Amino acid sequence: MSGTDWVGFVAGTLTTIAFIPQVIRIWRTRSARDISLGMYWVFTAGVALWVIYGFMLDALPVIVTNGITLVLSATVLVLKLRFR
Repeated sequence: MSGTDWVGFVAGTLTTIAFIPQVIRIWRTRSARDISLGMYWVFTAGVALWVIYGFMLDALPVIVTNGITLVLSATVLVLKLRFR
């Protein structure tokens, strides 16, 4: 794996794990009142496109990290809808 791939994995990992505290907080409090539904729709769609882009480039760091981010952001979106 190249140095470029390592930078991509580290950057993607850091931005991905940033969502974990939000998911945990929403789950524990059963409240997503302060979360913007519109922002998460747009963000989740954008991350899905990043995953597609990663496949088009065969860029594993983009695919893996954005794939995990997609799951986390979609989780926040579902929790937002569930705990309105």
